[in-house]
Amino acid sequence: MKSKPDSSEMAERCDSCGNETPHAVSIEIRTENEGAKNSAFSREPYRISTCVVCGDETSQRMNDR
Repeated sequence: MKSKPDSSEMAERCDSCGNETPHAVSIEIRTENEGAKNSAFSREPYRISTCVVCGDETSQRMNDR
């Protein structure tokens, strides 16, 4: 019997594992251009996906979609 995945996990392709594996997915606000004069205004949402099997993490800027 296949166990039900945790509601905070999604099955996604993991390039490190080479398979579709469970991933913990979250949204994080990151500051871009930390050293810039207006860095307080350069925060962007990122989608963070971490493979539960191997721990490989990928991030994608949400506004690039």
